[in-house]
Amino acid sequence: MDITAEQFAMIRKQFETLKDRSPFYAKKFADIDLTDIKTTEDFRKLPFTDKGDLREAYPLGIAAVPPEKIVRIHSSSGTTGTPVIIPYTQKDVDDWAIQFARCYEYAGLTPEDRVHITPGYGLWTAGIGFQLGCERLGAMAIPMGPGNTDKQLQMMQDLGSTVLCATSSYALLLAEEIEKRGIRDKIKLRKGIIGSERWGEKMRRRIANELGVELYDIYGLTEIYGPGIGINCQADSAMHIWSDYVYIEIVDPATGESVPDGEVGEIVLTTLQKEGAPLIRFRTHDLSRIVPGECSCGHNEHPRIDIITGRTDDMVKVHGVNMFPAQIEEVIQFTDGASSEYQVMIDHMMGKDTLTLFFETERTGEEKEKVEQELALIFKAKIGMTPIAKGVAIGELPRSLKKTQRIFDNRY
Repeated sequence: MDITAEQFAMIRKQFETLKDRSPFYAKKFADIDLTDIKTTEDFRKLPFTDKGDLREAYPLGIAAVPPEKIVRIHSSSGTTGTPVIIPYTQKDVDDWAIQFARCYEYAGLTPEDRVHITPGYGLWTAGIGFQLGCERLGAMAIPMGPGNTDKQLQMMQDLGSTVLCATSSYALLLAEEIEKRGIRDKIKLRKGIIGSERWGEKMRRRIANELGVELYDIYGLTEIYGPGIGINCQADSAMHIWSDYVYIEIVDPATGESVPDGEVGEIVLTTLQKEGAPLIRFRTHDLSRIVPGECSCGHNEHPRIDIITGRTDDMVKVHGVNMFPAQIEEVIQFTDGASSEYQVMIDHMMGKDTLTLFFETERTGEEKEKVEQELALIFKAKIGMTPIAKGVAIGELPRSLKKTQRIFDNRY
């Protein structure tokens, strides 16, 4: 996707002073004259930025403003390696709120809504981002944070929450608890805004049906504001990305070259207005594609991407076969009798790799065995290897308040 004239004007304005403001980019672009960047092709020759660069800049080496201009910091939710710390100016915080409020509007929220916010607060960008957008929209924020399911459900009933903001894992946990306690008629939820982790179609249908809500995918990452830089609208599942704040590219993960619109690749983002930590060509590792054509919602000023199909670093290899969680979820989706929840265990025993796929099912006895056989056949047909398929009872696999780990590689 080419850079628009409006986006190029913002990029050129940033480039006029970027090296003066940012020691990080003064070093990274030391041998590059940024005034020479005049076309999309010129821009695509600039080197990528990745999370490794940001870790090396710890704690505030990425800052492009003096310390007195920084009003807040956030840190990515990753659990390994040196943390990535992103500084925000007041304009950054305000711009993030504008984008998040726009997400809510695209999902059909109004100031009459009561927004039940379960993602975590603190260094993570999630909870406070959902709250910022809610307050900007003028709706009632109910800042619960994660955990304490009893209190979540009590407040949901007492305050008449109409919108649930959550990870898909916690939304499913709440849906199951509401069903188990028989309180669905006391719950007034009408929409769910789901982010932070990818989720399959079967899980999506379970949450929507059990909560009785419309579901929306919200997109974002800490390095680029946080959640709220894009969302799907009421007309389609593709997510609109706010092109007045970020420029999006889709590249081949192996070569770094741009791929044609409509082809799956890695999302690369450039901030257009960020002050505290501007990022140029940041590799997200998220996999998606530009969705060509116009959206029936009429908002065609912002490009659309498909739902996130996985991450470049999510891939596992067993018996020479590469596979992603999205492919496993597709197998689950096409297996009649398999519910949405699954867990993969990869082991090395007696000189060979084994992959065991645990999945939840209501079937028992011979009927369960038939589902296991069918799942193994579909897995072989779609992915190229035969797993050990084991059905377990609904609710037996672990549920999570945040992101659920589904693949465990025990070989290393």
